[in-house]
Amino acid sequence: MNLKKLLKNTKVISTHGDMNISVKEICDDSRKVKPSFLFVAVAGICTDGHDYISKAIEQGATVVVYDKPMIEEYFQRVTYIQVENSAKALAEIASTWYGHPSSKLKLIGVTGTNGKTTIATLLYDTMKKLGYSVGLFSTVCNYVNEEVYPTSLTTLDTLSLNKLLSKMVAAGCEYVFMEVSSHAIHQNRIHFLDFDGGVYSNLSQDHLDYHKNMLDYLNVKKSFFDNLPKSAFVLTNIDDKNGRVMIQNTKATTYTYSVKKLADYKGRIFEKHFDGTDIEINDRELTVQFVGVFNVYNLLAVYGVADILGVATEELLVTLSSLKSVAGRFQTIRSSNNVTAIVDYAHTPDALTNVLEAIHEVLSSEGELITVVGSGGNRDKTKRPIMAREAVEGSDRVILTSDNPRFEDPQEILNDMLIGLNEEQKRQTLNILDRREAIKTACNLAKPGDVVLIAGKGHEDYQDINGVKYHFDDKEVVEECFGIIQ
Repeated sequence: MNLKKLLKNTKVISTHGDMNISVKEICDDSRKVKPSFLFVAVAGICTDGHDYISKAIEQGATVVVYDKPMIEEYFQRVTYIQVENSAKALAEIASTWYGHPSSKLKLIGVTGTNGKTTIATLLYDTMKKLGYSVGLFSTVCNYVNEEVYPTSLTTLDTLSLNKLLSKMVAAGCEYVFMEVSSHAIHQNRIHFLDFDGGVYSNLSQDHLDYHKNMLDYLNVKKSFFDNLPKSAFVLTNIDDKNGRVMIQNTKATTYTYSVKKLADYKGRIFEKHFDGTDIEINDRELTVQFVGVFNVYNLLAVYGVADILGVATEELLVTLSSLKSVAGRFQTIRSSNNVTAIVDYAHTPDALTNVLEAIHEVLSSEGELITVVGSGGNRDKTKRPIMAREAVEGSDRVILTSDNPRFEDPQEILNDMLIGLNEEQKRQTLNILDRREAIKTACNLAKPGDVVLIAGKGHEDYQDINGVKYHFDDKEVVEECFGIIQ
């Protein structure tokens, strides 16, 4: 593509060199640069692309986009483009390169601390069941209709996002649902995407290893809604204390959902059991295959978005009643002797509390709750003691174990969790670092009628230890303990 054409949506401060050259590909990783590539130097968390400009040129880059002061002697080597913000420029150039794909379909973003994966995935499932061509960007997996694109990020980098969006356009996708992480918002990965709607679920403590504090975290989330166009919509959870804050400055049309208050989409719970919940949405009764109040909120969000998009009420209600849990989200496994294990991704204090409360809502008076929980390494340390305390206060027995220690000492993580417990609580808590042994112990302790909650990893089928990912699936371990698989 011609360089001038490629930059048509980008504000350029200055240029040095030939502007009429052809660009073969765009790239922000110097290791992947090839001849005739355009390299965008972006300052990241750990590395700065500006430090690798020479490497990119050695690899064959003929155009460099940058936003930091440049050594003038470089200007004679290739074409240089100075911009205000390289990350934003990368997003604009990527969108232009792929033909601005987000403008050719209905793109709905879902953000919040908890519920993003479930809401986005159930929206994808709902519209697919109703016969629409759909795409999904989620923590678990990305989809173009039925085609699977594995991922390790909640929200992809901007080049990958636009590339996959272009595949979705080519596949005829009418609707695309995207988990929008606070990291992606802050790093401008979703900049220049044409969103038609946004959903806010809730806000609780998470990612404070990245964000300065909760206010900074909130403001980053809020900026997503602030930047939505007038033509878009926002659906917000007004039972969350920040639900109305999120829509204070948006230009989009706003809608609300609630279980406790009057709202555009009002939910009510009639009866709860392990196999599902009897609920009412806007005075229409249905039974859903989900457990817990938090899942009722998720379903309200799904119902609201689908209704806003014009889905007929009867069709929508029938479809909602047929939906099943997302992998690793309150996933139940039952043993032959009536022990129920629940695998859930709960990795924040609030999410863990929600799951514990949901279990107690349906747990028989004779049954006990045994919880296995850990906390991830190289992440927010302040939530570790809170997680342990919530687990102990909401369970009959607790086993503290490892999660994804990453580059931290698993024992030190566990020690951080123990800080949240008093001496009596510590004596009542088992500490088993080996996650497999911790799960086995919990299953062996469980009696008929008991529930074993394995929290923290959910859909993840690995443990991240010292930079290496080892296969590990909570669900598989439980099934082995129950004799379901050999």
